[in-house]
Amino acid sequence: MTFSEVFIRRRIGTSLLAIGIVLVGVVAYFALPVAPLPQVEFPTIQVQASLPGASADTMATSVATPLERSLSNIPGVTQMTSSSSLGTTQIVLQFDLGRQIDGAAQDVQTAINAAGGMLPKNLPNPPTYHKVNPADATLLSLALTSDTLPLTEVDRYAEDFIAQQISQMSGVGLVDFHGQLRPAVRVQLDPDKVAGLGLTLDDVRNVIGVQTVNAPKGSLNGPHQTVVLNATDQVMSADAYKSLVVAYKNGAPIRLGDLGTVIDAPEDIRQGAWLQDKRAIIIDVHKQPGFNVVDTIQQIKDQLPTLTASLPPTAQLNIVGDRTQTIQASVSDVQITMMITIALVVMVIFCFLRNLWATVIPSVTIPLSLVATFAAMYLLGYSLDNLSLMGLTIAVGFVVDDAIVVIENVIRHLEAGAPRLQAAIDGSREIGFTIVSMTVSLIAVFIPILLMGGIVGRLFREFAVTVSIAIVMSGIVSLTVTPMMCAWLIRHRPDEAHGRLYRASERIFEAMINIYGRTLDRVLRHPVLTLAVTLATLGATLWLYTVTPKGFFPQEDTGLIMGVAQAAPDVSFDAMSGRIQALGRIVMADPDVDNVYYWIGPNPTVSQGRMMINLKQFGERRASKRSRASKASRSTCRCARTSRSAVAFRRHSTNTRYRTRMSSSWPSGRTSC
Repeated sequence: MTFSEVFIRRRIGTSLLAIGIVLVGVVAYFALPVAPLPQVEFPTIQVQASLPGASADTMATSVATPLERSLSNIPGVTQMTSSSSLGTTQIVLQFDLGRQIDGAAQDVQTAINAAGGMLPKNLPNPPTYHKVNPADATLLSLALTSDTLPLTEVDRYAEDFIAQQISQMSGVGLVDFHGQLRPAVRVQLDPDKVAGLGLTLDDVRNVIGVQTVNAPKGSLNGPHQTVVLNATDQVMSADAYKSLVVAYKNGAPIRLGDLGTVIDAPEDIRQGAWLQDKRAIIIDVHKQPGFNVVDTIQQIKDQLPTLTASLPPTAQLNIVGDRTQTIQASVSDVQITMMITIALVVMVIFCFLRNLWATVIPSVTIPLSLVATFAAMYLLGYSLDNLSLMGLTIAVGFVVDDAIVVIENVIRHLEAGAPRLQAAIDGSREIGFTIVSMTVSLIAVFIPILLMGGIVGRLFREFAVTVSIAIVMSGIVSLTVTPMMCAWLIRHRPDEAHGRLYRASERIFEAMINIYGRTLDRVLRHPVLTLAVTLATLGATLWLYTVTPKGFFPQEDTGLIMGVAQAAPDVSFDAMSGRIQALGRIVMADPDVDNVYYWIGPNPTVSQGRMMINLKQFGERRASKRSRASKASRSTCRCARTSRSAVAFRRHSTNTRYRTRMSSSWPSGRTSC
């Protein structure tokens, strides 16, 4: 008894097994995470060190250089970049893709400890590190604004209420901020007054540090009860700081308020964020690996009314950036394409076989192979992304070949007069080795992609594995379910008269065969001309390959423009704030812009501003409307495709040098015809 015969004779068991695979695959399909691209973990670690008040040169020479020397001894480091600004140094280490991030983190900690003796002794805290993944882009951006509340109060609500509740949701990873303004007390001393009283700035700083502490006070022990002393020496407001006694002069106390100005102000006054020309706190939400991006962001959106209810009435929480819209749209398009592909394949089968049951069988086995692939993808930790769904779409053409080969061979035996059961057994036995060889040969095509290294190999490995699994599932289904359905569904009656549709289609096929025969005869009579045309076609193909634009991924219109504004290194925060706001007003004046938010500081420097421009839907933009109105004119200037925001971005750059990085389907830099 052959492998296929076992399943052919046990049709109930085979049917139940197929139904079980379908149920498991459907459950796995809804459990698979949704993402734009396969999850690729780049082993990257970011090291940060701070020395308040130190210049960029001081940070680079005394902090960054010792750390770089120690970190460069770590094996597997492929790239190390550092940036130093006022009081801050940031070093980014990227390791080889085969390096485990946990082991790399231990090596980084060892290198930081080894460099501790070469670092300045007055560092307030040792250098810290954390793991980052450059592939995890921001998925959702929220902006918290208020017309009446102080920015420090708005920041408190953003950190203590919004961010904490969002970070506890399933699938949410990192939650970071732009324009973070934590409340603090700033002491602005008058050097003349300090020197006139015989004091130094260090004297004042030491007194402030000693008098605002939360130290243990001990306890009072009695014969029957012990009381723990609970009191704090921390000073929390500017008014309390003003009354601090710094020193005594001629028996009279010198208070901190006598030496300068003490005010309630943000902890870091060299950073800020704006939404539509209004100060805001921007909250960026990143995903956690292995979770459904669309479901995670939808969960956050569902909780927004609850989050808003916990805020004061004067505070507004708005969604200013949602990357899941393009992710969901692209994945939905690929899913629709796959369904259309299956429908077209089934239609072609019906047109040529002209047998209802012979068409029903591939209509069942093709989805069965794809659904079984979903279960394997779930076990491998893959996701529903553009590459994996593209692989399944391509696999439809491979999957249908196995079913058609089996069906044709079974029908051949039926036409020879064999009973249905025997025709299915003989047909599957004869074609079994062919199915196995087809499966192995098709998988061999994807071996180079499976062995490809680097980032490209990591991204396309999921694509190759998905297609290979679908081909293997197709081979198994073609040797089990397909011959079983042929044995119990297909009926062939030699004396049965064919209908009108069959006779009409037969005449069309015969006419096509005759046309092909006559064309083939003419080609064979002119071998030299045929060879010349073949060589010319090959040459044209090679030429078109060289002139065709090439890229890592096809460009698409995401409706997002990311801009970077760079000013002089010594620009002040107030000057940079005015320039970035002027740039924001220029961008907002464009009618194709939906919203724009931007920020400056603290990383990498105050002289660099970042801007996120969200465009309206493509059909609502003026460039799109104009292109539809003048569709007949193919010579329209290509700059109409470029967003007018990018034009304004480049055109209004008289005082500050700006550069942009486009994230849309149109070429960046095309600002004039």
